[in-house]
Amino acid sequence: MDRRDDARTAWLVGAGLLLLTLSCGAAVCRAAGDTASVAFIMTSYVTLLLLFACLRAYERAPAAGAAGGRRDRLRRAVWALSTLLTVMFAWRVAAVMPYWPAALVVWALAAATTVGGFIALFHRCP
Repeated sequence: MDRRDDARTAWLVGAGLLLLTLSCGAAVCRAAGDTASVAFIMTSYVTLLLLFACLRAYERAPAAGAAGGRRDRLRRAVWALSTLLTVMFAWRVAAVMPYWPAALVVWALAAATTVGGFIALFHRCP
Protein backbone atom coordinates (compact mmCIF):
# COMPACT_ATOMS: atom_id res chain seq x y z
CA MET A 1 0.00 0.00 0.00
CA ASP A 2 1.47 3.36 -0.97
CA ARG A 3 1.07 6.80 0.65
CA ARG A 4 -1.88 7.76 -1.58
CA ASP A 5 -3.80 4.67 -0.49
CA ASP A 6 -3.03 5.47 3.17
CA ALA A 7 -4.25 9.06 2.71
CA ARG A 8 -7.40 7.90 0.92
CA THR A 9 -8.13 5.35 3.63
CA ALA A 10 -7.54 7.91 6.39
CA TRP A 11 -9.90 10.33 4.64
CA LEU A 12 -12.63 7.68 4.34
CA VAL A 13 -12.25 6.67 7.99
CA GLY A 14 -12.42 10.31 9.06
CA ALA A 15 -15.50 10.91 6.93
CA GLY A 16 -17.18 7.83 8.35
CA LEU A 17 -16.46 8.88 11.93
CA LEU A 18 -17.72 12.40 11.18
CA LEU A 19 -20.93 10.98 9.71
CA LEU A 20 -21.37 8.72 12.76
CA THR A 21 -20.83 11.67 15.10
CA LEU A 22 -23.29 13.89 13.22
CA SER A 23 -25.87 11.11 13.12
CA CYS A 24 -25.56 10.52 16.86
CA GLY A 25 -25.77 14.27 17.49
CA ALA A 26 -28.96 14.49 15.44
CA ALA A 27 -30.43 11.49 17.28
CA VAL A 28 -29.64 13.09 20.64
CA CYS A 29 -31.36 16.31 19.52
CA ARG A 30 -34.46 14.36 18.43
CA ALA A 31 -34.48 12.44 21.74
CA ALA A 32 -34.08 15.55 23.90
CA GLY A 33 -36.02 15.08 27.10
CA ASP A 34 -35.95 11.28 26.89
CA THR A 35 -33.09 10.41 29.22
CA ALA A 36 -33.16 6.68 28.45
CA SER A 37 -32.90 7.28 24.70
CA VAL A 38 -30.09 9.80 25.07
CA ALA A 39 -28.21 7.38 27.34
CA PHE A 40 -28.71 4.58 24.80
CA ILE A 41 -27.45 6.75 21.92
CA MET A 42 -24.40 7.96 23.81
CA THR A 43 -23.52 4.50 25.14
CA SER A 44 -23.84 3.04 21.64
CA TYR A 45 -21.67 5.81 20.20
CA VAL A 46 -18.90 5.38 22.78
CA THR A 47 -19.03 1.59 22.44
CA LEU A 48 -18.71 1.85 18.65
CA LEU A 49 -15.73 4.18 18.97
CA LEU A 50 -14.07 1.76 21.39
CA LEU A 51 -14.81 -1.15 19.06
CA PHE A 52 -13.27 0.68 16.10
CA ALA A 53 -10.19 1.57 18.16
CA CYS A 54 -9.75 -2.04 19.30
CA LEU A 55 -10.18 -3.36 15.76
CA ARG A 56 -7.57 -0.93 14.46
CA ALA A 57 -5.15 -1.87 17.23
CA TYR A 58 -5.77 -5.56 16.53
CA GLU A 59 -5.05 -5.12 12.82
CA ARG A 60 -1.81 -3.27 13.55
CA ALA A 61 -0.51 -5.62 16.27
CA PRO A 62 2.13 -8.11 15.13
CA ALA A 63 0.80 -11.64 14.75
CA ALA A 64 3.46 -13.50 16.67
CA GLY A 65 5.94 -13.06 19.49
CA ALA A 66 5.51 -10.77 22.48
CA ALA A 67 2.45 -9.09 20.96
CA GLY A 68 0.56 -12.40 20.92
CA GLY A 69 -0.82 -11.69 24.39
CA ARG A 70 -1.85 -8.20 23.29
CA ARG A 71 -3.67 -9.59 20.26
CA ASP A 72 -5.54 -12.03 22.51
CA ARG A 73 -6.58 -9.20 24.86
CA LEU A 74 -7.71 -7.12 21.90
CA ARG A 75 -9.63 -10.07 20.46
CA ARG A 76 -11.46 -10.48 23.79
CA ALA A 77 -12.20 -6.74 23.88
CA VAL A 78 -13.60 -6.85 20.32
CA TRP A 79 -15.88 -9.75 21.23
CA ALA A 80 -17.04 -8.10 24.46
CA LEU A 81 -17.79 -4.77 22.76
CA SER A 82 -19.61 -6.38 19.84
CA THR A 83 -21.61 -8.52 22.28
CA LEU A 84 -22.51 -5.41 24.28
CA LEU A 85 -23.75 -3.67 21.13
CA THR A 86 -25.72 -6.75 20.08
CA VAL A 87 -27.43 -7.01 23.47
CA MET A 88 -28.17 -3.28 23.60
CA PHE A 89 -29.79 -3.24 20.18
CA ALA A 90 -31.67 -6.49 20.79
CA TRP A 91 -33.05 -5.00 24.01
CA ARG A 92 -34.33 -1.92 22.18
CA VAL A 93 -35.78 -3.87 19.24
CA ALA A 94 -37.39 -6.57 21.38
CA ALA A 95 -39.04 -3.87 23.51
CA VAL A 96 -41.01 -2.55 20.52
CA MET A 97 -42.09 -5.92 19.14
CA PRO A 98 -45.89 -6.23 19.25
CA TYR A 99 -45.90 -9.91 20.22
CA TRP A 100 -43.65 -11.92 22.50
CA PRO A 101 -42.75 -14.52 19.83
CA ALA A 102 -41.25 -11.74 17.72
CA ALA A 103 -39.25 -10.50 20.71
CA LEU A 104 -38.12 -14.07 21.30
CA VAL A 105 -36.86 -14.26 17.71
CA VAL A 106 -34.91 -11.02 18.22
CA TRP A 107 -33.25 -12.44 21.34
CA ALA A 108 -32.55 -15.78 19.62
CA LEU A 109 -30.85 -13.97 16.73
CA ALA A 110 -28.82 -11.89 19.18
CA ALA A 111 -27.72 -15.06 20.98
CA ALA A 112 -26.81 -16.74 17.68
CA THR A 113 -24.80 -13.68 16.65
CA THR A 114 -22.95 -13.64 19.96
CA VAL A 115 -22.15 -17.35 19.84
CA GLY A 116 -21.16 -17.12 16.18
CA GLY A 117 -18.84 -14.22 16.95
CA PHE A 118 -17.26 -16.18 19.77
CA ILE A 119 -16.66 -19.20 17.55
CA ALA A 120 -15.28 -17.04 14.73
CA LEU A 121 -12.94 -15.07 16.99
CA PHE A 122 -11.71 -17.77 19.34
CA HIS A 123 -11.99 -21.07 17.49
CA ARG A 124 -11.40 -20.11 13.85
CA CYS A 125 -8.89 -17.24 14.09
CA PRO A 126 -5.21 -18.00 14.60
